[in-house]
Amino acid sequence: MAQIQTSSDRQFAYDTEIWNSLKCAIAASSGFQSWLLERDVQFQKLSLEQQVQHYLRETLENLAY
Repeated sequence: MAQIQTSSDRQFAYDTEIWNSLKCAIAASSGFQSWLLERDVQFQKLSLEQQVQHYLRETLENLAY
């Protein structure tokens, strides 16, 4: 049985692809690498997804001041 891909399915796949590209670019940046080195070992054991989310949240909080 063939599956019909809806436009929301295609959009989700596209959004996921973009997020994965952004996540990799952020993780490769010197700012992220420096930020990660300043964190404790437990934090470094988080998934890349979680690390990038924390980094972005903290960066945006700092920019808000």
